[in-house]
Amino acid sequence: MSPIAQYISDHHLGAMRIAGRQVGAGRDVARRIEVFNPYTNERIGSVPKATLEEVRETFALAHAFQPRLSRHDRAAILNRAAAAVTARVDEIAQLISAESGLCLKDAVYEAGRVSDVLLFGATEALKDDGQIFSCDLTHHGKKRRVYTQRSPLLGVISAITPFNHPMNQVAHKVVPSIATNNRMVLKPSEKVPFSAILFADILYQAGLPPEMLSVLTGDPREIADELLTHPLVDLVTFTGGVAIGKYIARTAGYRRMVLELGGNDPLIVMEDADLEEASTLAVQGSYKNSGQRCTAVKRMLVHESVADRFVEQLVAKTRAWTHGDPSDRAIDMGTVIDEDAARLFESRVNEAVAQGARLLVGNHRRGALYSPTVLDGVTPQMTVAREETFGPVSPVIRFRDIDEAIRISNGTAYGLSSGVCTNRLDYVARFVSELHVGTVNVREVPGYRLELTPFGGIKDSGLGYKEGVQEAMKSFTNLKTYSLPWL
Repeated sequence: MSPIAQYISDHHLGAMRIAGRQVGAGRDVARRIEVFNPYTNERIGSVPKATLEEVRETFALAHAFQPRLSRHDRAAILNRAAAAVTARVDEIAQLISAESGLCLKDAVYEAGRVSDVLLFGATEALKDDGQIFSCDLTHHGKKRRVYTQRSPLLGVISAITPFNHPMNQVAHKVVPSIATNNRMVLKPSEKVPFSAILFADILYQAGLPPEMLSVLTGDPREIADELLTHPLVDLVTFTGGVAIGKYIARTAGYRRMVLELGGNDPLIVMEDADLEEASTLAVQGSYKNSGQRCTAVKRMLVHESVADRFVEQLVAKTRAWTHGDPSDRAIDMGTVIDEDAARLFESRVNEAVAQGARLLVGNHRRGALYSPTVLDGVTPQMTVAREETFGPVSPVIRFRDIDEAIRISNGTAYGLSSGVCTNRLDYVARFVSELHVGTVNVREVPGYRLELTPFGGIKDSGLGYKEGVQEAMKSFTNLKTYSLPWL
């Protein structure tokens, strides 16, 4: 038994957490989901397949509990959990790496981000969220004041998270829920369930009332609709692919939805850019987290006057980006989530080459291990650039001027993030004004943000509602106004 498997066994992580109770640890193998290490194919462990009855029971238990935690209590729980995550970074990183294939460098970084989410949530929980409006602002005003306050949702939050950030995506759902005194039922990706279960255990140990968070594992084909349509669900929050997000939008009915979906994020390199900086941002933005981020650099739009020099540096830095065994602390990139994903990237690159693109480095696959890959001569119509290629592929598209760059950038169904490399303020002003995205980062990767700041996209990248700790807390509350005489 591997050290990770032994850890899972010793800590009973093979069970769901329903209102804090361990459920399903001894379930028949036919009602369990096997989890494998993407690099070694070693079985890590298994988790139960929740039944419909268990899903319904979980929502009933959550709804019956009425949290009464003070702001101080909520902040204290989140601060204690942050300290626990910091103290257990190596342990957490090894678990993330084992079930997702992310290299340890990326897994350690993710654990640090989880701690940040907890700390920001603790700070935000202490803030008064009300406003005051004087009512004598017009000629027919009155001597009154209108006040606002935010309250937890009446029902339960249903949260569904993806595989690519096994614990941080979970933290971005759970922490705002705790900070606003809500109750949440979470279904993590069945490909990476153990990080979510461990995160829940850390919160319970920090003092979280178990009824405020349940973690259900299961087959989405069996339980997804119940997670979306159960009458006690007030809000569905989902991070994942566009097709599933649109299914949720069609299915969930008359309830709030926060959908953080895919991206096809450009890094735009203008003729005045620092090419050393731009090429470094390009490889970091493309290959960190094995390219499996909605905000990863998915397209490199490069001005034709500097494209040759940029590509030369990009290829050199890509060759230097090491990939292999995720457990090797020196490695820069591990695997993608599974072999099917790697085969998809390989086929899209092969298709682009057949259509005239030039393969400069990469496109080597072994199981779920897929090498960092650079394509030049890509056109916007090629699948590798038109669709979200959720892996370590760098398609280079050349353009003539800023008008063409903006047109190409806006020419996909997605609108999440972008990075622009330029020192000209007139260019920056146009990009901020004219790019149809939720974020524009100047001289930085598209994915740069704090865990606190607003995050989200438009078009097929989301409905315009934002995540990030502050915005999620707003989404997870009801706003009430009341007025009193102005005394």
